[in-house]
Amino acid sequence: MELDKDLRSRQETRELMEQAEEAFHRLKAMDQAQLDRIVEAIKEAALAHGEELGKLACAETGFGNAAHKAEKNRFAAQRVYDAIRDMKTVGILKEEQGLWEIGVPVGVIAGIVPSTNPTSTVIYKSMIALKAGSPIVFSPHPGAVQCTCKTAKLLAQAAEQAGCPKGAIGCISTPTMEAVQELMHHKHTRLILATGGGAMVKAAYSSGKPAIGVGAGNGPAYIHRSANIPQAVAHIIRSKTFDNGTICASEQSVILEECCEARVKEEFRRQGAYFLNTQEAAKLAAILLRPNGTMNPKVVGQTAHQVAAMAGVTVPPQTTVLIAHETEAGPTRPYSREKLCPILALFVERNEDTILKRAVEVLLGEGAGHTFSIHAEDRDVIRRFALEIPVSRFLVNTPSSLGGIGATTGLFPALTLGCGAVGGSSSSNNISPMDLINIRRVAWGEEVSEGSASCSASVPGADGELIEMLTREILKKLRRNEQ
Repeated sequence: MELDKDLRSRQETRELMEQAEEAFHRLKAMDQAQLDRIVEAIKEAALAHGEELGKLACAETGFGNAAHKAEKNRFAAQRVYDAIRDMKTVGILKEEQGLWEIGVPVGVIAGIVPSTNPTSTVIYKSMIALKAGSPIVFSPHPGAVQCTCKTAKLLAQAAEQAGCPKGAIGCISTPTMEAVQELMHHKHTRLILATGGGAMVKAAYSSGKPAIGVGAGNGPAYIHRSANIPQAVAHIIRSKTFDNGTICASEQSVILEECCEARVKEEFRRQGAYFLNTQEAAKLAAILLRPNGTMNPKVVGQTAHQVAAMAGVTVPPQTTVLIAHETEAGPTRPYSREKLCPILALFVERNEDTILKRAVEVLLGEGAGHTFSIHAEDRDVIRRFALEIPVSRFLVNTPSSLGGIGATTGLFPALTLGCGAVGGSSSSNNISPMDLINIRRVAWGEEVSEGSASCSASVPGADGELIEMLTREILKKLRRNEQ
């Protein structure tokens, strides 16, 4: 009976949370070196099993490309490890005269895992959680249970062999809505780290617990007239075809000026893109969204050729991306929305002003706070757009999906990308261990001399003796008035 399954899943979640809480009490007693050994063991296990887990994720979900998923697993292991290896997260982080900062683990973390990155997300979140001294319990997507649980189990075994307490990495094997609710509302849950669909992220923020959630990505890519056009197109196609477009930072639309249209379209065609005519675009638009306006999961992570076939559109098998002309943005315009597959909207605008307006319109429709990319050599236009575009990641001359997660840029390597307040997120960071700790500040009282010394010290550039003299005169007048 379904009720039995719900009850089992809730009970399993409660048991995992109790184990995680016990593990937390032991983790709190560990120093930085002990935590670092655990994180290194997680990294090594993830590297050893990365290819296997990539194949499993692709087979179970039907999304993406097994080789690319293996690459994401390696990224989540090695690149994240390299970034956090020397990071101090517990104990005294900073010791200055009059002020100390101490890293304090937050406690049990609830990790929500998406179906698009089910194994790499577990690797990444396990590493940053344990680096921060906190246990984590994962809630898999129902369509990715086996690969998510296997990843968590492999990492937990490796961590425990390195001295990690049992229960520090847990995973719900029977995910139900009741189990997710139990996880997010459990008394031991101290923080929710949510990566997934909008409904799940909203539920995390509505739980009453501190939460870090990420919204939808819907990043426009602006090809400016000063760009190296062949390189720009190559970056966009590489990004949009990586794991068949399942990274939320990937480009969703291309915006350009009329003066560049012919050159850009010619280059896209040369690199394997297919431009849909009006009838073909209408057929494809009909399958992109479900009746409730959300993304159709059947197109997620499929190749351009596969998506076209679903819509009854014939394209060459080697097609890299499908491109449809668009003139408006909004909830009823599927091409202006997030499309986690190799499909792009193309906006052709009159000038730079209308391009800026269109980019903002697209992002405020969906994807605010997430990612924007520009291909340009003109630093003035880069500066202008960087000051105006409402995103947390503004990428220049790089594949957006790879640049956004920090693979081809100097951003922190991460698979959870905060969208900031404009995107409804509590953080605008690429989430790191430093987002998963609290900082206790130890502050000494400062010596303050009598009279007005504190006043004179607080006025930059002021003559201290003059202020002190004026203060004495004012005090004399006040005393005389009192008499």
